[in-house]
Amino acid sequence: MLGGPASALRFTLAGWAAFVLFDIVVRLFTYQDVWSAIVLTLALDPFVIAQAYVLAAIYRRLGFEGRLTAPALAWILGLGAGGGVLVALAAEELRQPLAIVPLTGTMLPPFLSVAFYFFLVYVSWSLACFWIAAERARRAERRRAAQAEAEAREAELQRLRLQLDPHFLLNALNGAAEELQVDPAAARAMIEDLSIFLRRSLDGMDRLVARLDDEVDALEAYLAVQRSRFGERFEASLDVEAAALGRGVVSFLLQPLVENAVEHGRRGGRRSLSVTIRAAGAAGLEIEISNPGALADAAPAGSRSGIGLENVRRRLALHYPGRHALALAQEGDEVRVSLRLEGAPE
Repeated sequence: MLGGPASALRFTLAGWAAFVLFDIVVRLFTYQDVWSAIVLTLALDPFVIAQAYVLAAIYRRLGFEGRLTAPALAWILGLGAGGGVLVALAAEELRQPLAIVPLTGTMLPPFLSVAFYFFLVYVSWSLACFWIAAERARRAERRRAAQAEAEAREAELQRLRLQLDPHFLLNALNGAAEELQVDPAAARAMIEDLSIFLRRSLDGMDRLVARLDDEVDALEAYLAVQRSRFGERFEASLDVEAAALGRGVVSFLLQPLVENAVEHGRRGGRRSLSVTIRAAGAAGLEIEISNPGALADAAPAGSRSGIGLENVRRRLALHYPGRHALALAQEGDEVRVSLRLEGAPE
């Protein structure tokens, strides 16, 4: 009764069939007569089952909803006793027309024995109804909690996804404004590159997961803006293995890492970095981003770059729980970021 409609119906029919067989066996032992046991069972049990559903409807109407409180227990006992008496009266009325043998050898008078037996049946049925209702309520609560958690996780991922660096946009626009005075063509190229980058970012605004191809395109547009800003003072290489293309990756995950490398990849007034992306396993990726500099010069946690790295870590934890490794290391005069993603993002 806790699964879908079809499984609930099968469970209910099997339960009532078992009850009818049990009822026949009980009457065989009490009446010591096969005819009486079978006929009385077939005559009474439809009435017994109908009454059971009446009790279930009463509990729903009273709004107990699976909560076995003192008032609910009083209703169970009272309705069980009333139902048992009604079945005993029906059995007494049917005894002579159906030639049912008298009930003998019981501790209680025959009428009370029948009433007490069905009192136990109805109390057991009522407790089962309450247990099923309580279990359904628990399952519904778990579903609501899981849905709320999923929605909160989705909102958190979306919030992290939208944390663009306003300083990057401001600097790019200021650079274009400065170039307008001395080199309008360069300013126009910078604005066009910035437009391409923003268009690609906006295209993926509602996607938490994207194809690596789209992320690489967005990175190329971002690097083009930086080349327009810094001219010959900026060098960048982007090497992507063909086998890695087409794989899923968290949307806008790589740009904060590349942005951090651009910010700290300074040497003698120049900025440089390299990005390498390789396939790993069936659906994973290995990403390395290196830039000249010292790890000690990395941004503190409260800075913009530090916030960007923290953003990446949180998104990795949400999309690749237990299936990622992010490391920053000093290798000679370079800082290297290594990121391994195992499998597809969640």
